[in-house]
Amino acid sequence: MTDEITLIDKLQQPQTKEVAFKHLVSHYKERLYWHIRKIVISHDDADDVLQNTFIKIFKSIDHFKGDSKLYSWMYRIATNESITFINKRAKERNIDISDYQQVLISNIDSDEWFSGDEIQVILQKAIATLPQKQQLVFNMKYFDEMKYEAISEILGTSVGALKASYHIATKKIEQFIKNYN
Repeated sequence: MTDEITLIDKLQQPQTKEVAFKHLVSHYKERLYWHIRKIVISHDDADDVLQNTFIKIFKSIDHFKGDSKLYSWMYRIATNESITFINKRAKERNIDISDYQQVLISNIDSDEWFSGDEIQVILQKAIATLPQKQQLVFNMKYFDEMKYEAISEILGTSVGALKASYHIATKKIEQFIKNYN
């Protein structure tokens, strides 16, 4: 915790901000990239959203109050940037967000950056059928192995509601996989 406090102090001081920010980026970019990638699916889009996320973090770090952990705060920014990106893309194509996500998933087989096997493609297709909040909860809990308390901090939802969302999401995914041809 003291390392985080020291990093935040350095990020909020003009003379140490750039060096501290480089450290922050190198330390967190991979985890944030994969979180974003699960939401936006495409590698190129994930890179764009990650860059936007770090720009927003850099610009607003002075306003970070420490009410949550630094990583939770950054994760929330990455999540919001990803959702904004997906909504914008769906609107540009004049389609519903769930239809847009189905388009992304249908292209996953041809994505040179996707290294998963057939089971992983089916799982991604199942996840894409979930409502957005359930997708987020499932990805954070299942793939990122986050505790409900951390997810609650990021999404601003009660632990009880998150447990219910995760349970419902897993049942829907199980049903999708059973019915998949």
